[in-house]
Amino acid sequence: MNPIEQILRDFPVMILDGAMATELENYGCNLNDRLWSAKILLENPELIKQVHTDYFKAGADCAITSSYQATVEGYKERGLSDDEAIELIKKSVQLAAEARDEFWVEVHQPSNRPKPLVAASVGPYGAFLADGSEYRGDYPLNEEELVVFHRERMKILVEAGADILACETIPCLLEAKAIVRVLKEFPEIYAWISFSAKDEVHISNGESIADCAKELDGEEQVAAIGINCSSPNFIETLIKEIKGKTSKPIIVYPNSGEEYDATSKTWDKPSSTNQFSYSTQRWFDAGAKIIGGCCRTKPEDIKAITAWARK
Repeated sequence: MNPIEQILRDFPVMILDGAMATELENYGCNLNDRLWSAKILLENPELIKQVHTDYFKAGADCAITSSYQATVEGYKERGLSDDEAIELIKKSVQLAAEARDEFWVEVHQPSNRPKPLVAASVGPYGAFLADGSEYRGDYPLNEEELVVFHRERMKILVEAGADILACETIPCLLEAKAIVRVLKEFPEIYAWISFSAKDEVHISNGESIADCAKELDGEEQVAAIGINCSSPNFIETLIKEIKGKTSKPIIVYPNSGEEYDATSKTWDKPSSTNQFSYSTQRWFDAGAKIIGGCCRTKPEDIKAITAWARK
């Protein structure tokens, strides 16, 4: 059964986690690297497990794995073999599942929240390029080439036992279509597809979010449609645009509102947990049923969502 549907049948909102990379940096990791947080899978995997645990304790109903920028090709560039790279990508799912299972035993399976899901992160082709093109969508690849790019990693993540795939920060409908084609090769698996947005109406490459939602609405294996790693200022209007074109659950997990410089790989300024919490309530009222945070958000931000969502 669709795991998101199962949770939303019993609870009004599904709470996602927040940023993985931000927390790893807070623990002292240097992520100024092409592999980003996937680098820590190689160097200090127990720290990734700790971040997942931190978010579960904050109230998250879902852990998004550290595989966003993890690809076989990317690891091979670091001198790893194919088998070593595949094991690392699988490890991203195993770490999240271990953290979830240990946490769930520790809290004695409370009735006021669902058992959390493990969502395997499937980053866009632009994340592999590490040049910021996941916020532009100006790919040199066609749909067939994007299918080939995504197939291997999605297969690895499915075989690792993920509950659902988190196909995130997708900048163009072409890539979403390619992902759906691969998804059909695994008919028992569901995925959410969340786009990066450039404004209140358009995804990163300029296509309308309404057209994207309409295109994906009939795809049974797409469990939710939405937006991530975009300005929180755009989210409320984007939700309304999506809502007009699909009956699927709407998922939103924007960044904290800071601006990212892809060249220097830095963020501009901190944001307020209170402001983020207030915004998340508005997004729920607008129609979002799955809510969390992306870059620069923290466990405190997720705890602030649980304060109003899980009374």
